[in-house]
Parts: sequence; structure tokens; C-alpha cells
Amino acid sequence: MFPGVLLALYLTAVSLGQQAGTILPESHPTLTWQKVTLDSHWRWIHSASDYTNCYTGNTWNVSICPDPQACATNCALDGADYSGTYGILTSGGALTLKFITNPTNGQTNIGSRVYLLADDAHYEMFKLLNREFFFDVDVSSLPCGPNGALYFSEMEVDGGMAANLSNRAGAKYGTGYCDSQCTRDLKFINGEANVLGWTASAHDPGAGAGNWSACYNELDVWEANSISTTYIPHPCTNTGLHRCSGTECGTEDRYSTVCDPDGCDFNPFRMGDKTFYGNGLTLDTSRKFTVVTQFFTSDNSTSGLLSEIRRLYVQDGKVITNSQVNVPGMSTSDSITSEYCTAQKAFFGDVGQFGSRGGITGVSAAMARGMVLVFSVRNDYTNNMFWLDSNYPTDADPSKPGVTRGTCAPNVVMPYPVDVPENVNAHVTFSNIKFGEIGSTYYSDST
Repeated sequence: MFPGVLLALYLTAVSLGQQAGTILPESHPTLTWQKVTLDSHWRWIHSASDYTNCYTGNTWNVSICPDPQACATNCALDGADYSGTYGILTSGGALTLKFITNPTNGQTNIGSRVYLLADDAHYEMFKLLNREFFFDVDVSSLPCGPNGALYFSEMEVDGGMAANLSNRAGAKYGTGYCDSQCTRDLKFINGEANVLGWTASAHDPGAGAGNWSACYNELDVWEANSISTTYIPHPCTNTGLHRCSGTECGTEDRYSTVCDPDGCDFNPFRMGDKTFYGNGLTLDTSRKFTVVTQFFTSDNSTSGLLSEIRRLYVQDGKVITNSQVNVPGMSTSDSITSEYCTAQKAFFGDVGQFGSRGGITGVSAAMARGMVLVFSVRNDYTNNMFWLDSNYPTDADPSKPGVTRGTCAPNVVMPYPVDVPENVNAHVTFSNIKFGEIGSTYYSDST
């Protein structure tokens, strides 16, 4: 099922860095359509000359990694045991991501992030303007807290190899990630190690944050567990990856970056329909269903500007239209448009960064350039995923419109994932991925 790929020999210590190791051969799990690769952030990082760890727990080995360039030269990203260590399983056209995996060596892994490959050196690039994207999903085992996501990020097709001579691993090893949160927990950015100012997380034994972050346009097609779901475009003013540091990275104010970290979301529960999504509800999350997302343009062409993001579902052969906004004082709508986003931000009193960072037009430009498909399952140590399935902001009055996003308990600090019994078997399965012209992907499956 997982055809092997023989990797090159180690680069010598004098070679340019972010090297590819060969202690564990990199063998990409295969979907019927293509292969997927694990994000470099999750991989074993060791000395290019032996088995010595460059990163252990949530700290760097400063003797090997005294600075970003030396660390990239001295260390290698190695291949991954996808199923055993990371709980990443493929079968035909289905991809399953386990939330918690306990390999035989006793080290617990939490979550994962993988990308769809076009070949061993390049990510699959999607241009979805005036197109629709179709997939089946099963979130029945995901309780409050975990998030099984499918989204697009404006990453480099080769993982940043051509643009950064210090990156010798590339898309094959899952390099080049960034998102609209301008995340600072990435271990490598632009082929250099994020070791400067690295601070180990007080809550996550495997994570920390450095001085650098990486910002990209992001299009969240699916963020969900069995309790709540949302889809969110996040515009940024930059083209391609933007590496930053300090205030520009949002270290003091998350809204000081080039991106909109909140985006414009459509969460049925938040928008007033509390009977649409969940176990036994209109869209029954106890069973698999189909998600169809349509990206309409103003002139109905693939070169036009994005004007609307519309959502449909299919379950038991029945097409289910998205829920309607049911918030007193807001106009009824069931899709994301510029008008919807402006009204939502104003009515809920949210930070109006969506428009100032480009709005739908900014997302449209990124989609025209091409974006990489990302699958992930994760938890959220910062906000405990309250923004998805509970009350957020946590100090806001839950009776205020827009604060309640789901039925999960509010203001409860989630324990470490392995201490939550519901998380032991939690996983998400994506399958039957396809895309095409508007109206072309789902009718044959709904008859």
C-alpha cells in the first residue's frame, strides 16, 4: 500500500542545510489519487552525521543548533513511520488521521498535518475559482476539543526549495508551511531553524515558539468535530510566504500581522441554527456525509473575482443546503459573501480586519495563484478550540450574539489530550476527494 522511495545519502556537514536524512526511509502513504506527505514540523530532526537529536521534547539541542543557519546545515529531517508513530492511515481513496497515537517506543504523538503531493518533489496545486470541491468526511469520533480540518494554504509548490538555498528537503519532507495565524511554533521557516528566542510551551510537551513566524493566505474549507463546524476564508496582504519577527508577528497583538487571523466564518450554530449540525440533527455527525464547497466568481469564469463561497451537503442520497442565518437583526443568508462578512463583523462587534486585509478579493487573488491542500487533526492549547465549539471570547457574555459557537462546556481548561478518555479513539477520515465545474461533482452521488 505504501510504495517505498529510496532517499539520497546524507549531505555532508559543509552542505547547505535543512537536510534530508535516511535513517528511516521516507515512504509516502498513497491515496488512490495521489500521495500525501507529513509536515516537517512533526518529523524526527537529528544530526546529519548520526542519530543525535537536534530537537528533543520541546527544546533545541543548542550544541548542534546555535543559530538558524548552523542548525539547518547540521540537522536532517528524516522519513516518517506514518501509521505507527503518527496514526496516518490510507486505504484506497480514504485518509484517516488519528488524534492520539501511542507507538511501541512509548512516545505519544498528538495530531498531525499532511499535504497532497503531485509527485515526490511537488505539492498538488489547486485553482478553484468558479469550481467546486467535494469530499466525504467522518467526524463521528471527534469530541469537544479536537479539530479535523481540510483547508488550503498559499504554499510554494516545491516547499520553498527554489526560493531558499538552505532548504534541501522540500515538499517531499513537508516543508514550507504557513497560515493566516502567522504561527510561531514552526521549527523551520525558509529553510532555516526557528531557534532564536525559542521558548518551550508550558502546556504542550512537544511544542514551543521562536522569534519568527510565517504568514500566508488561508482558505479553511472544513474545520470541525462532531459538535460544530465552520468554514472560513482568511486574507493576507502579502503574496506568498511572509517571514516576520516581533510585533509584526502578532507577539503582542494578534491583529498586527499582515493577515486576518479570525477570517469571516460561517458556523451554523453561531449564526443561530442550533438544530442543523450534530449527532442526530439535520446533518447527522454520527455518520459519514459529503461536503461540497462552491467558489462562485463575479463573471462565472475561472479568471473572475471570487464573489461567493457556498456550502452544500449530501447524506443518505439527499442534498442538504446550508443552514440560514437566524440571528435577529441580521439579514437572512446561507453563504459567505462580502456583504455577509461586513454585516457579521459589525453585528457581532468582531475586529474588522477581514476587509482591511483584502477581504474576499484578497482570498480570490491567492486562489488564482494556486494553493496547497492540507489535512490535519489537532487540539488548541491556547484557546482550547472554544472558537469552534464553545463560547468565545471566553470572557464575553454568552447571551451576546455570536459568542456561542457550540454546546461544549465553556471556560473549561482542557486537560492534556491523553487524559481525556473520549480522545483515545478520536480520528477523522476524509475520502472520495474530487473537484470540477460548479454542479458537476455531487448530483451523481445524490441519486
